[in-house]
Amino acid sequence: MATLFDTTSKPVDGALSPDAIIEGVQGKDVLVTSINDRIDAELIARLPPELKLIAQFGNGFDNIDIEAAYAAGLTVTNTPSVLTEDTADMAVMLMLALPRRLVEGAQVLPTTGEWPGWSPTWMLGRRLRGKALGIVGMGRIGTAVANRARSFGLNIHYFSRHRRPPQIEEALGATYWESLDDMVGEVDIVSLHTPLSRSTHHILNAERLARMRQDAFVVNVSRPELVDEAALITEIETGHLSGAALDVFESRNGIDPRLLQLARDNRVVLTAHMASATLEARLEMGETVIVNIRAFIDGAQPPHRVLPEGRSKLARG
Repeated sequence: MATLFDTTSKPVDGALSPDAIIEGVQGKDVLVTSINDRIDAELIARLPPELKLIAQFGNGFDNIDIEAAYAAGLTVTNTPSVLTEDTADMAVMLMLALPRRLVEGAQVLPTTGEWPGWSPTWMLGRRLRGKALGIVGMGRIGTAVANRARSFGLNIHYFSRHRRPPQIEEALGATYWESLDDMVGEVDIVSLHTPLSRSTHHILNAERLARMRQDAFVVNVSRPELVDEAALITEIETGHLSGAALDVFESRNGIDPRLLQLARDNRVVLTAHMASATLEARLEMGETVIVNIRAFIDGAQPPHRVLPEGRSKLARG
């Protein structure tokens, strides 16, 4: 960016305060944000008139009020696609880690320094092959997860806003469900891969969690707000669900102590938002941000523009 543009950057990682953002964008045409930066309607109203583009460094963009930005005449872009493979890898790793007790098993030798030897009942987990995987959101990442999961012998089920073409369903051996309520009651694993929106907030709510099979578990590498976290914790504590593998969790007021205790008890696996944390992904994200900025400055439509809900079809039409 510094080679192509007159660039000012914040000195450290982490979120800036609204006042610091407003101060930093004075005289600028473009604001580059990450998921840590809250760009709400109030802040958008304070942005200087010369600022025309918000280029998000990331696939998710629920930190930005897209409707307020659109109303203010701002273009918003993100960096999709480049995170697909790494995020799908992480989702499948978590599917394996929880039932096979990987984290718990990996801590035995470093913690005690001793191992009594093999036993037929030592560290028994659960087999993945033959289980039913329910994918919520069969977009790029959901499809990549389904491809990987098939190689482990999982049966693929999915719920999505749009049904996939027959040839894709056939290639994946995937069963489409029109009702998420019905699907969650028939699968052993629910894995979330849908964007956060008004309609998907708490898409896995208390009622749907209660519908899940006993000993089923949840995987979430998408957005924490897709799950009613308090209800999920309760279902695990009471023994209805066997656990959860989470790469994201509600943490604005700190991670829920009950969730941390479940992790210490090896009933959940928590990873610190690592799904896209590869060097390759971060470099490609940066390159995509630059492509979006370059296209915008050249007067072209950025390839990864984000529009408010309901306007994407109108734009394509």
